[in-house]
Amino acid sequence: MSGGPTVQITDSMDTVNEVNDENVEDIVDPWTVQSSNAKGVDYDKLIKRFGSSKIDESLLNRFEKIAASRGQKVHPFIKRGLFFSHRDLDHILSLHEQGKHFYLYTGRGPSSAAMHMGHLIPFMTTRYLQKLFDVPVVIQLTDDEKFLWKDLQLEECFGLSRENTKDIIACGFDPEKTFIFSDLSYIGSCKEFYWNMKRIEKLVTFNQVKGIFGFGDSDCIGKISFPAIQAAPSFSSSFPHIFNGRTNIPCLIPCAIDQDPYFRMTRDVAPRLHLSKPALMHSVFFPALQGAQTKMSASDPTSSVFLTDTLAQIKKKINKYAFSGGRDTIEEHRKYGGDCEVDVSFQYLQFFLDDDDELEQIRKDYSSGALLTGELKQKLIKILQELVGHHQAERAKVTEEVINYFWRTDKYACSEKYPPLPKGSDKKKKKKGTPKMKEATDEIGNLKVTRETT
Repeated sequence: MSGGPTVQITDSMDTVNEVNDENVEDIVDPWTVQSSNAKGVDYDKLIKRFGSSKIDESLLNRFEKIAASRGQKVHPFIKRGLFFSHRDLDHILSLHEQGKHFYLYTGRGPSSAAMHMGHLIPFMTTRYLQKLFDVPVVIQLTDDEKFLWKDLQLEECFGLSRENTKDIIACGFDPEKTFIFSDLSYIGSCKEFYWNMKRIEKLVTFNQVKGIFGFGDSDCIGKISFPAIQAAPSFSSSFPHIFNGRTNIPCLIPCAIDQDPYFRMTRDVAPRLHLSKPALMHSVFFPALQGAQTKMSASDPTSSVFLTDTLAQIKKKINKYAFSGGRDTIEEHRKYGGDCEVDVSFQYLQFFLDDDDELEQIRKDYSSGALLTGELKQKLIKILQELVGHHQAERAKVTEEVINYFWRTDKYACSEKYPPLPKGSDKKKKKKGTPKMKEATDEIGNLKVTRETT
């Protein structure tokens, strides 16, 4: 969704840094993910440090029941623990079970025209949830943020938003219930969104935003105010053409856990605005081809399979760059087997191979040595070629008129489900003596980000 300074995970509770056994720090932030461990980030420790909750068996059972009632199955991303952490997901499921409203919010920071496979994860998940719950979706394109952080002109950033919209639409979102918006376009045309930004900005001090995001004296003032822009879509009143000014419609945000700092800030501010805290579902990081120790980069074409790659390019990238958990020789591999926990091809199959039984058989065969690394890669290549090929075919159908339809700001048909309430009736009663925001609160008290030094 956005970019900026470094979040690190340490044993100290006043930072988000974590030191592993080798005393080497993992780095986890909205823009950089690095781990000294070949298996990647320790997500159990990350849950503990971030103060989120694990998506446990009881929540999965509730998903199973809801999905079965609608003739669907639980998405592999959720069932396999690829979405592993949450904030108030149980509340969102309760709302659905009670027949009450909520909406979905996710986003994309458009820094390049070509999106990679990792970028698909939140959109594939959000599309599944839209179908499962039959709810509206808002998708923020933070082109303003990319202008502030990248060496790009405004016109370039806006153009990238239009290009990325094609890939998002190709994921299959319902055009009658999906609003995709560019910050550079929408904010200036919607006072309700802008006013929510201002309300948020007023409640977060400069010291707090420095503590959360690590801003320094040399950062431009646009960066300092940006977190309020990413926070604003969490509140239904930011979209009057969908929710008719209603302020009481909660939202669920599927995102990678590196985006959590933004929404911890948002959740802290929400009660002071008498609004609902956004709920979140956190995903693991989609590994780079070189291994789970690093995060993919749109600027490095060898770090991932891109949605613009040809069939030949996909084959070459997997064969040449996908980190292997296999042994040095065929004899050793047959004897000792491969390591699925570090093998990138197997990890990619965990995301994109739908058949649970087949995936488990591959795991057993590779771990035992019955399946060689080359054979494993061939299975992945076939799946990725089919997936990317289908995506490219769907993207080719997206015209400028289709983009404009998803970007429209006239009344959505689904807005009839959210009739305006009498003035003031959807606001929580204001309590006397509401304390001012402290330097460290329940939501962001343990969150402190330090800037990288070189």
